[in-house]
Amino acid sequence: MPQVRSVDPGSVHVLYEPRATRVVLTGEIDAELGPDLLEAAEDALSSGRPLQVDAHHVTFMDSTGLAFLARLASRSKAHRVTLIRPPAVVRFLIETTNIVQLLDVVDEEPGLTSTTGGGDEDGPQPA
Repeated sequence: MPQVRSVDPGSVHVLYEPRATRVVLTGEIDAELGPDLLEAAEDALSSGRPLQVDAHHVTFMDSTGLAFLARLASRSKAHRVTLIRPPAVVRFLIETTNIVQLLDVVDEEPGLTSTTGGGDEDGPQPA
């Protein structure tokens, strides 16, 4: 009897922030997600903003995911792509294939929004 494995379906979302475009990857990043990854790459690259790829919820990645990261890195001319909190499985793949040299890998969340004038503040705070 074939072994059944729990599948964590993959997803990709492109979020447009004021200072960067963020691509959020979750679950299994494999060939099944290929067309969605191609569309996300085009959308993200067309924004012209710095690109960030949040990968901390990735549970599996194959060559399709690696090709996606390499495509973003090679086609993003103005800024290097930042890979945020990659799990061990992703880190192993990008290091083994040397794609890591094309990316800025960070283990902490980079700030995306301004810290001045935001939030629920109603004007200047008393000193």
